[in-house]
Amino acid sequence: MVHNPASRRELLKAALALPAIALMTGANANAKLLARTIPKSGEPIPAIGLGTWQAFDIAGNRSARAEAREALARFIELGGKLVDSSPMYGSAEAAVGELAQELRVHQRLFLATKVWTRGREEGIRQMEESLRKMRIPRERALDLMQVHNLVDAKTHLAVLRDWKAAGRIRYVGLTHYHESAYAELEQLLREAAPDFVQFNYSLAERSAGARLLGVAHDTGTAVIVNRPFAEGAMFRRVRNKPLPAWAAEFDCATWAQFFLKWIVSHPAVTCAIPGTRNARHVEDNLGAGLGRLPDDAMRRNMARHFDALA
Repeated sequence: MVHNPASRRELLKAALALPAIALMTGANANAKLLARTIPKSGEPIPAIGLGTWQAFDIAGNRSARAEAREALARFIELGGKLVDSSPMYGSAEAAVGELAQELRVHQRLFLATKVWTRGREEGIRQMEESLRKMRIPRERALDLMQVHNLVDAKTHLAVLRDWKAAGRIRYVGLTHYHESAYAELEQLLREAAPDFVQFNYSLAERSAGARLLGVAHDTGTAVIVNRPFAEGAMFRRVRNKPLPAWAAEFDCATWAQFFLKWIVSHPAVTCAIPGTRNARHVEDNLGAGLGRLPDDAMRRNMARHFDALA
């Protein structure tokens, strides 16, 4: 998901004036990112990924393509791995595939996309097209295929299990972005126990913490968090407001890191995927994967502080 670039740009500019800024530059660039293991395999994956909704829908826009290329290159340089897309995201899948091939980084990425249609045959056609757009070689499995927004989920899950058994994909997932789908998502988590589930969770949208994170933990399902900034609404809320001094206690220097550290400090969360094609924002976001994380008491304090800013 994409935030308001002007609002965040102003916040980041102000943060750069701070002497202790924890962006991934200088010595920080060599620090090791926080990683989480995928429960069903034990495979480690960095806890901060990259979303492509709107940000990588760049067909025909040369300047946007250059920005996306720089952002993806910086993401990989700093240790990022999981990149999430969907056929719903316009030209994003094709942009990811083209840029990954151009940068020669396919093998360094964990690529995830989705099936977003109805019917078995149409789903297969769309997934084949996604693999083509993302330039996944026939001999290589796509890392993660997810059923987008639970559209015809049971039909597609059956196909995805077959594709996984055949080595076409490595992991199977389900996604949604809204609380209204939590009941259905919870039921499918319990019935199908997919490898991954993706949903919204942030200081502005906390309902998944009470309902879905525990179920994901119980079913051994890795959690990808979308909408970590509530599509920019969180930056607008903190505009012209200073970061609390006590944020330094968990090595946090910007509001983006404040928001992301709150998310990934939950033990059931595997990876958060803020969307951007701004390389500076990539550095800032990945900075949330460095240093200390808030404990439970601090997370509650962070939530109270954020609520008080409303």
